[in-house]
Amino acid sequence: MFINPYKRLIARSPHLLGFGFLMVFYSSVGQTFFVGVFGPAIQEEFSLTHTAWGSIYMIGTLASAIVFIWSGPLIDRYRLPVFTLSVCAFMVVACAYMPFVSGPLMLVSGVFLLRHAGQGLARHVGTISMGRYFDRGRGRALAIAALGQPIAEAMLPFLAVTAIAAVGWRWTYGGVAVLLALFSFPTVVWLLRGYEQFHEKYLQSIRSGSDSIKSNVVSWTRKMVLRDSRFYLLLPAIVATPMVATAFFFHHLNIAEYKQWDASWITGNYLLYAGTSIFTNVIAGSFIDRFSAIKVFQYTMFPLALAALTIGIAGNHLWVLLYMVLLGLHVGFSQTSGSALMPELYGVEHLGSVKSMVSVLAVLSSAVGPVIIGMLIDRGLSIQTICILIASYIVFANMLLVLALRMVPSSIEE
Repeated sequence: MFINPYKRLIARSPHLLGFGFLMVFYSSVGQTFFVGVFGPAIQEEFSLTHTAWGSIYMIGTLASAIVFIWSGPLIDRYRLPVFTLSVCAFMVVACAYMPFVSGPLMLVSGVFLLRHAGQGLARHVGTISMGRYFDRGRGRALAIAALGQPIAEAMLPFLAVTAIAAVGWRWTYGGVAVLLALFSFPTVVWLLRGYEQFHEKYLQSIRSGSDSIKSNVVSWTRKMVLRDSRFYLLLPAIVATPMVATAFFFHHLNIAEYKQWDASWITGNYLLYAGTSIFTNVIAGSFIDRFSAIKVFQYTMFPLALAALTIGIAGNHLWVLLYMVLLGLHVGFSQTSGSALMPELYGVEHLGSVKSMVSVLAVLSSAVGPVIIGMLIDRGLSIQTICILIASYIVFANMLLVLALRMVPSSIEE
């Protein structure tokens, strides 16, 4: 039921789908789940407190989000191969910079480079190319690309921890830079060798309006989106995943300490989270193509609210298993349907500009989330109370989401 449509899609566009998957996979160098495992070694070397390291990470992430306002829309202006190879070079430079860091200020710039090149631009390239070049099967294409992250989450933290223990964090980052240089450039060139053909098909769909018929919209510019009241009602739900999920991953060890669980019990079950996310991605892609992202996205907040309540009220460590499954369900459904939502609502011609605006807000929320939770912990609130507050926010965000998706679009006149 679910597999055959994927087989047909892969048979039709194997190289473009592989490109989307690999760009999301490569983005791991700037994702919290990967950068975070270097934290203890970096803190030890520079004698940083948890607050200091968290602040450095937040400042670098916020700077990345601000610059992304300008850099994200560039994908609409330049040929995809040229833009992508530039992003790959940026990732190599970011990783190669880290071994030479000598203090907190250089750490801030290092975090900025990693977050902007990886979390920002590399993932942006993968999701925008799937949303733009796939009209039929867009949901499945985005699901295949999104698989790059859970697969990376299942593999790379373990490999990084092993490498750090063997050769140290500096040599590990240097090794990542070398591997990226060796693999990213040739794979991008090879996978995009048919770029002219599929780009021409995309241009024809824009001229004929065939893609917009399915999306039921003309292509909105960024200015038009900013005048749409639906956009502002959608934002609390759109930022919920990066804000809440990042905060949980950042504070998992604090949660384990508070509940007197072995820290390895939480981190050891990341595989369960990743496996659930992978499975859910596949299902989500099929649901989106059958029912639309607008319908699917409305149901993605419930697993996140339940995950927050589960980890909050859990006493027995076995509840972590249910928590990881619920978190994986949410991330799998929300990432895929969230990426497909923008093309359905606002078209594809200016997708890079519109999506970069959303990505900026997502990155900002991912920076703020861990800080807010840390402040609440420092003020003496219990993990249970914090998680109930998080769940309440998610329910409220979902109410606004449902309202927004039932509203008539605002005027799209320039």
